[in-house]
Amino acid sequence: MNWKSFILGASIGLVGGYAVREAISQKAHVPAEKVLQNMKNQFKQNGPISGSWIQMVAEPYKKNQLNYSIYRGGITRTVNGENEQYEFIADASTGTILDVYPFTSKI
Repeated sequence: MNWKSFILGASIGLVGGYAVREAISQKAHVPAEKVLQNMKNQFKQNGPISGSWIQMVAEPYKKNQLNYSIYRGGITRTVNGENEQYEFIADASTGTILDVYPFTSKI
């Protein structure tokens, strides 16, 4: 076996492995369940939660001229016998909450 060929092959393998690792790490999303759990923990500081949901598939979203991949979700809590519902938008790449707003029914 030729040592030059071996060293060349090993070098190409290392560079290729590094490139693949970088590509995968940039495409990774925070699990939707983790985002929902973080949101529930924030809301629990102000009272008990009676329900929650999150979309498991990320979708494209544009805010302030920036493009995001986001999860949409919601929280319901009971305050003084009344249900309060909130919707939220979270960055799927980092889990950061981008927006929270009260849910209003449009009937």
